[in-house]
Amino acid sequence: MRAGGDVQRNESALMVRHAPSGAATAAIVTLHGGREVSRRAARPWQPAALRMHPVLRAAAAASPGDVLLGHVRYRYQGWNDSDPAQDALRALDELERLVGDVPTILVGHSMGARAALRAASHPLVHGVLALAPWCPPQDSAAHLGGVRLVVVHGDRDRVTSPAESADYVRRARAAGAQAGMVMVKGGDHAMLRRSADWHRATGEIVAQILQPDQDAQGLATQACAADGAIDL
Repeated sequence: MRAGGDVQRNESALMVRHAPSGAATAAIVTLHGGREVSRRAARPWQPAALRMHPVLRAAAAASPGDVLLGHVRYRYQGWNDSDPAQDALRALDELERLVGDVPTILVGHSMGARAALRAASHPLVHGVLALAPWCPPQDSAAHLGGVRLVVVHGDRDRVTSPAESADYVRRARAAGAQAGMVMVKGGDHAMLRRSADWHRATGEIVAQILQPDQDAQGLATQACAADGAIDL
């Protein structure tokens, strides 16, 4: 570790939480939140990282047993100059070397959702579930053609903007993505209010992205077909 909390850059960016006994047919990778600017080393016991444990469990419970589960290990706690997005791309390269060309779903919260959306340019990524995402207007959605994107945002979020999320979904659709938005009435940024509903929606949406042929009336399809956000 360098002075001031800066970290070395040679650590693995992918932490595998569960690997199936046979060949993986898909992968679910989570990306936690952080700060706008910080060069302090990211740690697995940070609240932002711990918040994603039940999210990953919810996604895993709704998915078949041959899915690899993992999360992106950041170098830094902050976005800085898109550091978490670079970490996510490195993690996806590692995943590809590990299991080959498997459909991958990225599940990100807040800053992690911004990183997931940036990293959706990687050929492994088939879908993104963005939870209370940070979607500043300057971030492009032009690379999302062919990706399925569902944003879930609380209407009481005071940290990231539901309006900016809705604008990002519109731009993703214009780029050719299947994109939609679910609004959690009374939901906050930390996903603590109505937490069971956040987790239920996570499981449903991830399963529907992995198995789109079985999603005729599912939450993901409803969101992607709606003119605006649908309410949860």
